[in-house]
Amino acid sequence: MDTKLKGDIAEQAAVFHALKRGWGVLKPVGDRLPYDLVFDVEGTLVKIQVKHAWFDEPSGNYVVDNRRTKTNRRIMIRAAYKRSDFDFALVYIEKLDLFYIFPVNVFINYGSEIHLVETNKRQRKPRSAQYREAWELILQASVGEEIGKEKCVCSPVQDGEMEF
Repeated sequence: MDTKLKGDIAEQAAVFHALKRGWGVLKPVGDRLPYDLVFDVEGTLVKIQVKHAWFDEPSGNYVVDNRRTKTNRRIMIRAAYKRSDFDFALVYIEKLDLFYIFPVNVFINYGSEIHLVETNKRQRKPRSAQYREAWELILQASVGEEIGKEKCVCSPVQDGEMEF
């Protein structure tokens, strides 16, 4: 299975989970934006970047690259995301059908990879554990609650119409 197909599977899983929560889902046309989906959560538009994690045999962890990857013919270009690129990163572990929901400021502050530990052999939980299935963070952000140490600024929708 190629990486594009894995990404498509992760996006569809994110759509499914959002719809189960009663949220609207918008999908941008094309592949040029720094986000994959937009959730309409109680009248607030929340930009979502979806990533598919892979299993790393040597470490026994699931891993995701937290950089933007562009492919131009045979050249792969990686670049860091910016805080303004999206509001949340959803990292999907397909084998377990679960998501890690990272606010953008947390996601971009990791190094180039995030290791997700799904075994109980550690004495203390990794810092990523608090984001496991943390869908409530998106809901909190939609009503303007603080996430971490800063307030999430998402795009409000007035009377069902978007302002340009």
